[in-house]
Amino acid sequence: MLRNGLEPWHLLIVVIFFLLLFGSKKLPDAARGLGKSMRILKSEAKAMKEEGSAQSVAAPEQDATSAEPAPHVTSS
Repeated sequence: MLRNGLEPWHLLIVVIFFLLLFGSKKLPDAARGLGKSMRILKSEAKAMKEEGSAQSVAAPEQDATSAEPAPHVTSS
């Protein structure tokens, strides 16, 4: 059915469609906004990854150092 997927003329049609739909003045602004969004997403994903690895390293250290038993509460 779709043997050749996207051929160069398909991409040309998509580009022409976007030019007609948005106009040549709005496309650079849209591309700039998309680029900023991708940079923010990438930096946030990297920060979450670093935070997760830092927590996984810190968690065993906390378990080993906290040998104090939890207080037992009795009800009367």
